[in-house]
Amino acid sequence: MTQFLADFHFIRPGWLLLIPICLAVWWVWKSRTDRLASWRKQMDADLLAALVVGKHPVADRAALVLLLAWCLAAVAVAGPSWKLEPSPFASDSPPLMLLLKASDSMAPAGMSPTYLEKAQLEIADLAEARKGQPLGLMAYAGSAHLVLPPTKDTDVVAQMASEIGPEIMPVPGDHLDQALAQANQLLEQGGLGGSILVLANSLEMDAAALKDLRGKGTLFPIQILALADKDEQQLRTLQNASAALNASVIASSVDDQDIASIVAFADRAVPSTVAGESSRWQEAGYWLTPLLAWLVVMGFLRQEVSVTSEESP
Repeated sequence: MTQFLADFHFIRPGWLLLIPICLAVWWVWKSRTDRLASWRKQMDADLLAALVVGKHPVADRAALVLLLAWCLAAVAVAGPSWKLEPSPFASDSPPLMLLLKASDSMAPAGMSPTYLEKAQLEIADLAEARKGQPLGLMAYAGSAHLVLPPTKDTDVVAQMASEIGPEIMPVPGDHLDQALAQANQLLEQGGLGGSILVLANSLEMDAAALKDLRGKGTLFPIQILALADKDEQQLRTLQNASAALNASVIASSVDDQDIASIVAFADRAVPSTVAGESSRWQEAGYWLTPLLAWLVVMGFLRQEVSVTSEESP
């Protein structure tokens, strides 16, 4: 009950101004239709009440019913509400954007499997674990490039990831900030919330630039999958990146523990529309329609009864 009172409000409160207008109109109408109005000005009220033989309680009740119907109509139009509409996206999982680092450091000569190959295997496992749930892919090195926007066809995401390598990247280097900015903008445009997963062996750019990126606006939740978790120096650069981005670092594992952690984190990234920031309040004014219709019908019936009684000898 307390929550109901806290949430109760009118979507269009301006329409409530009709209530005093209805009261004023009703009062004027009632005064002009009062057959004893002229006598009330000239005679004591108690004496007039004693002299009146034929009263009209039915007509009086009909007038009150009409006033109540007008007021209820104003309340209904004002849009009473106390709960949010369920989001049409509530049953959908939030999208997960994968940022795959594809610089030369991800595929060092003589290493097997390379960090890039590990990342591609992780993406294949993620595609299987999130089958039918939105998954997107972006490749980055010295520049960032969208490969696939969030799609429920996760097999295509895994297939496209397997084709990515340093040789196809136009600019060498590490510009994670560009990839994060583009991914954040893409998720923002989608309006379904979501989260970001960075698959990298290290951070080769200044972590301060990532802090500046967060300072420019709100970023979606970020995870970093550390592919070189056994290399302390490389791992430290990713930890610096996570501190700048307020992100979490997940160590890659031979079992599915890392995949389970990523999926659980991504599923908690509830869309903002579901969380209620842009959700619409559910209008409850239509529930007053049956009562309003009943009052109108009863008002007409009582008026007919009143007229019939007046015509009777």
